[in-house]
Amino acid sequence: MPHAFVLIYSIVILAVLASYIIPAGQYDRFEDSEGREIVDQASFTYVEQDPVALTQIFTVVPEGMVDAAGIIFLIFIIGGAFGMINGTGAIEAGINRMVSLLKDKEIVLIPLTMLIFSFGGATFGMAESTLIFIPMGVILARSLGMDAMTGMSMVALGAAAGFAGGFMNIFTVGVAQEIAELPLFSGMGFRIMIQLVFVAIASFFVYRYGKRVQRDKKNSYVYDLEMKAESESGGYKFKDLTGRHIAVLFIVFAGLALIIYGVVQGWSTGTELAAIFLAMGIFSGLVGGNTPNGIADDFIKGAKDVTFGALIVGLARCILLVLEDGTIIDTVIFAVSSVLEGLPSTIAAIGMFLTQFIINFFIPSGSGQAATTIPLMAPIGDIVGIPRQSVVLAFQMGDGLSNYLFPTSAVLMAGLSIANIPYEKWLRFVWPLMLVWIIASGFFMALSIMIGYGPF
Repeated sequence: MPHAFVLIYSIVILAVLASYIIPAGQYDRFEDSEGREIVDQASFTYVEQDPVALTQIFTVVPEGMVDAAGIIFLIFIIGGAFGMINGTGAIEAGINRMVSLLKDKEIVLIPLTMLIFSFGGATFGMAESTLIFIPMGVILARSLGMDAMTGMSMVALGAAAGFAGGFMNIFTVGVAQEIAELPLFSGMGFRIMIQLVFVAIASFFVYRYGKRVQRDKKNSYVYDLEMKAESESGGYKFKDLTGRHIAVLFIVFAGLALIIYGVVQGWSTGTELAAIFLAMGIFSGLVGGNTPNGIADDFIKGAKDVTFGALIVGLARCILLVLEDGTIIDTVIFAVSSVLEGLPSTIAAIGMFLTQFIINFFIPSGSGQAATTIPLMAPIGDIVGIPRQSVVLAFQMGDGLSNYLFPTSAVLMAGLSIANIPYEKWLRFVWPLMLVWIIASGFFMALSIMIGYGPF
């Protein structure tokens, strides 16, 4: 597979060339009562062809970065803030303490561990940072008489369930809602419900598998690996949870509570959000005992970790700019919506989810996929009767779940490498769960249409 940057830039080039081929067309647009720009579905007309200059293949890249600067720097600030929080070791120590206390109570330990990691996925988009917990999960599972597959799943699938719900994930829901002109993190109540259902399904699946392995090691999908591995948990040292760690966790929870309060009060921009995350990071670093220089280094490290996602947002914005400048974006919307218009809105919404699920194979970046697809999907939703919250939901679930199915996901492949699990064995293990998740997602998409999914 080509690199995501190569793939998206190729789409930019194709969009420039398409402006010479696809007939130009336009919809009339108007503002609704909430200030969103809505397509007038009966107003499409073809207009004079206006292809973009070939030089725009190059000039559009800095233009796209500038146009998406607000969301790009919001991602950098929040990534840096979590770098400062992670630098204290509080999150790792807190999770380690919890799992060590419940080590012999797997009926509680597995769902609780997955729930905690799900909130990491749902708030700060826990993906790459799950990798540091996978060795702990594997050794913990083996100490319970289970296997590496169980340990990997407790961490990775827990985060996946939260990522797919993403009630406060700035890297996916935040980007998508900004593009769809929706209030930041609006509709979180419905997404929290989805997250909890996904966690419950995954917890049952992983617990049942783990107990089967516990009864007979030959039931393990990685039996040969388990025969070679040490069965004791002495290879991992659980970190002590200190008073400083507890204070840092209190700051984090207080900050997240303040953000939820602000969203309920109607905060509509990312300025307050970025300020709170920045304050959380700085205060966490100071309370956690880091020096100012160490806090600055942690900020840079955290910002560096999200560079890929931040830059891909700007690169994907170039596609939209080219389609708009060439006056062909409305023609594409008209063609796709004409196919969907005859379908019931619930079927169209489920089809939108499945489309996003498949697209993630080619664009395995949540923020990049949002920036690439939402500019098209949002107006299509307007035309065929799918609320914009449902459009964002289709993207969020389609992207979040498939991250742990497709081999193009760098996080999945890195996690499997750490756990020493072959991809084909992971696929054999995870596909039944993924099928249930997909069916549940279809139900939630249909339900969102039935309730007219709105702000909360």
